[in-house]
Amino acid sequence: QVRLVESGGGLAQAEGSLRLSCVASGRSFNNFAMGWFRQAAGKEREFVGVIGADGLYTRYGDSVRGRFTITRDKAQNAVFLQMFSLKPEDTALYYCVAGRQIVFGGDPEYWGQGTQVTVSS
Repeated sequence: QVRLVESGGGLAQAEGSLRLSCVASGRSFNNFAMGWFRQAAGKEREFVGVIGADGLYTRYGDSVRGRFTITRDKAQNAVFLQMFSLKPEDTALYYCVAGRQIVFGGDPEYWGQGTQVTVSS
């Protein structure tokens, strides 16, 4: 069974930082891009960022570019989201994703269950 399990969410203050982790199991994702989406209450799901299979290419959504950084560790089959300068509008359920086309804007093939991030002002 393929699983993506997120951790690291919680409560943070504005201008603070959090680091999300996602560990995959059930298959290797070394040939997959991995990334993050988020969904705030009452809003549509939003692209946060993606890192290519090579671990070098990254792309971010406009609202997080310059504040969030994605990295991955192929040996751990894991991807990370380092978030700095958090804003209340970053409050959302954050989903880890994997897919071969998400670098090109395609839909993810795998989704985690999500981890909640809440930023207080």
